[in-house]
Amino acid sequence: MLKLYPTIIIMLSCHISFAQTDTTKSQNHTLSIHGQVTIIPQYHFKFNAAYSGDNSLQTSEPTRTSFSTTLFLKYKPFKNSYIVFNPEAAGGKGLSKTLGIAGFSNGEVYRVGDPAPKPFIGRLYWEQRIPLSTEMEKVENDINQIAENTHKDYISIIAGKFSLTDFFDDSQISHDPRTQFFNWALMGNGGWDYPANTRGYTMGTVVQALYKDWAARTALTTVPIEANGPELQFKWGKAMGFVLELEKTHLFQKNEHQFSTLHLGYFINYANMGNYKASNNIIYFIPGTPPDITATRAYGRTKWGFYGNIDNHFGSIHFFVKASINDGKNESWAFTEIDKSFTTGIQLDGDLWKRKEDKFAIAYINNNLSTTHRQYLEKGGYGFLIGDGKLHYGAEQIIEAYYSAHLLKKIFLSPDYQFVWHPAYNQDRGPVHIIGLRLHADF
Repeated sequence: MLKLYPTIIIMLSCHISFAQTDTTKSQNHTLSIHGQVTIIPQYHFKFNAAYSGDNSLQTSEPTRTSFSTTLFLKYKPFKNSYIVFNPEAAGGKGLSKTLGIAGFSNGEVYRVGDPAPKPFIGRLYWEQRIPLSTEMEKVENDINQIAENTHKDYISIIAGKFSLTDFFDDSQISHDPRTQFFNWALMGNGGWDYPANTRGYTMGTVVQALYKDWAARTALTTVPIEANGPELQFKWGKAMGFVLELEKTHLFQKNEHQFSTLHLGYFINYANMGNYKASNNIIYFIPGTPPDITATRAYGRTKWGFYGNIDNHFGSIHFFVKASINDGKNESWAFTEIDKSFTTGIQLDGDLWKRKEDKFAIAYINNNLSTTHRQYLEKGGYGFLIGDGKLHYGAEQIIEAYYSAHLLKKIFLSPDYQFVWHPAYNQDRGPVHIIGLRLHADF
């Protein structure tokens, strides 16, 4: 795949002047160019902890700041064919090196260690569409979206590098930490350990069929070589990710402003995972030595489960519910250490108080672990994200609220507050009060 990057970039460069000329003559454009910048400083107040471990949230620390910028390029070289190219740069630090909370507080930070901004390719993929009907619809110019009149019903085949959350487990209310809730467990369903490298991207193929108000989609992708690692691999039946989703839009629709959207998904990941039960049962010869999940790793182990979410729109009031669960037998591998998750929240649009571009939202998160995963942490084991050395188990519960204030053009300032009970499922630590401020600009 890496060898394709120069070829696709050259294709984009060679056709860019033609594309810009064409867009002035027709409603059907061939190029879309957008960008974004997001800066998020976060701080948590001091909290009590009976003990701390290697992966604990620190009880006291300075403000940590994340930064990201993205260029969104989408080009249409042929009829029903598209190329998406998104170079990015990201840097900064998360609180406590992005450790200590399963539903981490900032979806814009990654566990990469080096805070210096680093450029990388986020997305680079080809999409080919096959029309299923002659019905057309108008599409506006937007991020990774070209202004055109195009077929409403089609089959889409996508191959390259992307984030699975670009296509699956979507929500108009709770999905994007750059414009909506900050928390990881509100970016998507926390129980779906979706295949991705440290920065949230994978490589593979997505096939979608969109017809009327229905959509069915599936994907086969790479998985990280190491838990939450930067490098990806694919080995059939041993190291790969699979997901299948059904979507119904305009469910219970009364009018264009009052409707619901439902997503239901099944997933299974294969990787070189450790097993919690096997780790718990190992007899250690050094007294006090905790179990080590990495000592039981084997290719072909799986993590499977289900997720669902529903968005409900009532004019200027929007309400969502999400739930997910995985089997919890084997090691958390890609996203975060959540085996069961339930979230719900509400968003109010600013036209209710004569600030059309503003919005206020509040949500509740309830995260849990499987029995063997919990026992592993109680014995002093560590995952890639959490581990306090021991554990007095309790559901990790979080409340998040933010206000997005429109400043000018496409610039928004969003103060955010999160209250965390039992960080990393530990009743002996916290609660934690986290405040943040997001500056986001689209161009």
